[in-house]
Amino acid sequence: MNLLTVAPGVQLHVERRSVERGNAERGSVERRSVERGNAEWGSVERRGSGQPLVLLHGFTGDGSTMQCLAERLEIDTDVVLLDLVGHGRSSVPDDERAYSVDAMAAHVAAVGEECASGSMAAHVAAVGEECASGSMAVNAASGGEECASGSFHLVGYSMGGRVALALACRHPDLLRSLTVIGASAGLSTEAERAERRESDQKLAESIEQDGLEAFVDRWMANPLFATQARLGAGFLAASRAQRMRNSAAGLARSLRAAGTGVMTPLHDDLESCAVPTVFIVGAQDPKFTRVAVGLAARMPNAATAVVDDAGHAAHLEQPDAVAAVIRGQMGSA
Repeated sequence: MNLLTVAPGVQLHVERRSVERGNAERGSVERRSVERGNAEWGSVERRGSGQPLVLLHGFTGDGSTMQCLAERLEIDTDVVLLDLVGHGRSSVPDDERAYSVDAMAAHVAAVGEECASGSMAAHVAAVGEECASGSMAVNAASGGEECASGSFHLVGYSMGGRVALALACRHPDLLRSLTVIGASAGLSTEAERAERRESDQKLAESIEQDGLEAFVDRWMANPLFATQARLGAGFLAASRAQRMRNSAAGLARSLRAAGTGVMTPLHDDLESCAVPTVFIVGAQDPKFTRVAVGLAARMPNAATAVVDDAGHAAHLEQPDAVAAVIRGQMGSA
């Protein structure tokens, strides 16, 4: 295992292994854990080669839930899969501030991109970003690193989509393109945010009082995910097993700190965000289709792609179609 420092107090533990498909070995996977000081931030997996692309999962997910896209894009793309804080193999900090959308956006920037050559550097957004050029200049005054040429493509689903959109609004220079799947920019009124905070607080308490299993079963029964039944019993069982590998405390803290009731709404920032953006939605997800059309209209360089025969998680239900949109977005950026 190799240890590479990318910013003061931030370390990446790297473990490489090859991946075999059928009888032929194809590419390799690097799995990393990101640390700041003595606290592990999150798990990172890298696969493929080519243009750098970071994939962000939704609430209760982990990097494995984005594998359906990684498998279709890794032939000519350097794919980075993250387990966001409190999910999957990532740590479960006690401090709920670590779970905020802005904190996760800083985490994504800190992990940054993996370039085709495998060289790494850092570009400060909060604690730094890994850059495609591999060159690094240290700003001693700020204690950070800067890399003018570093940038990457970013895809986020649901909660991960909100994290991705926040990063695009805060640091558009870091992104070559942005793809948002089934996500909003937060809630625009305080009344809506207060109602959502109360709802998410009750959900968090239900995890703590009733346990993870009861919550996962209730979460998967949400009508928002009903169209995933078309994927079959095997998929649903695997999806449940993946969610059960999460930490109850991590999910509860994520609900309290990362929900749309507490995140800073991004609507007013969209007009100045010139990152090439596409909002992907399933045709059977009318709520988020309306949201996507509205958000795209606010941005100077954005479009909406509606995927047939798909609901909220269009990338799971129609991965070929979604991967094609992402590939087109990357090619046009």
